[in-house]
Amino acid sequence: MAAVLALVAALAYGTADFYGGLAARRLPAAAVVLRSNTLAFPCLLLANLAVAGTWTAHDAVAGGLAGIGSTVGLLLLFRALAEGTMSIVAPITAVLAAVMPVTVGLGTGERPPLLALTGLPVALVAVVLLAAPPSAGGGRLALPSGNLLAALGAGLGFGLFFVALDATAHDAGLWPVVVSQAAGIVLLSAFRLFGGGSRNGATRNGAGPQWPAVAASGLFSAVGHVSFLLATRRGLLALVAVIASLYPASTVLLARIFLGERIVGLQRLGAVLAGVAVVLVSLP
Repeated sequence: MAAVLALVAALAYGTADFYGGLAARRLPAAAVVLRSNTLAFPCLLLANLAVAGTWTAHDAVAGGLAGIGSTVGLLLLFRALAEGTMSIVAPITAVLAAVMPVTVGLGTGERPPLLALTGLPVALVAVVLLAAPPSAGGGRLALPSGNLLAALGAGLGFGLFFVALDATAHDAGLWPVVVSQAAGIVLLSAFRLFGGGSRNGATRNGAGPQWPAVAASGLFSAVGHVSFLLATRRGLLALVAVIASLYPASTVLLARIFLGERIVGLQRLGAVLAGVAVVLVSLP
């Protein structure tokens, strides 16, 4: 069940990133994250009311840290996605998003079964291969250094999110993700209030129709958060996080379908390895 929930989280996160990246091509990244978080917050709050749970100050702090990590990660990711190639940016963030919780999980005494442990490097290789589209001339597609740094920072933010959510109590219900979402809204509101919400080259033309993409990003992100939290309560962080970090597969597929971005041989191999990794990690 943990593997299934983590896979649902991966699909939801990848879809959320795709729609968020689209919206960020017309709106400032901070506006996209703030609006998507705000739209998703009531849904999370209502879902939490249906789940019996008690939470402590520790859960609130962990949820707040998760919110900071997720918000900073999304802000940097959407900026990178808006200016770079989706099929390169998303996998870079996913590698770091997986490495941090895997390191923390193994470092704190988690001992996955041997076959599951074998699936961890397979998953990381799969994510790297998903980031291998050639340019028209047969070389590598270049990623501007600013976008590369943003993608790396986003990965670290998502890694913090994964680790912080895993640190919450199992009987806390969905409060950790509710607090996480609220922390993100407060952080971004302050960011924009003090002049951080520059447009970064975005145009106002066509900004209105971005609401569907913003809403889709927020709702899929919320589904991902809930699925990941529930997965950590049923499985090891090192295994759950590496499956959830396979989210670039859905981002790449949606970019292929709707944006015409090419999927080449190495990316197909990466998709196959991702499937193998999920099977290995899911074995008892």
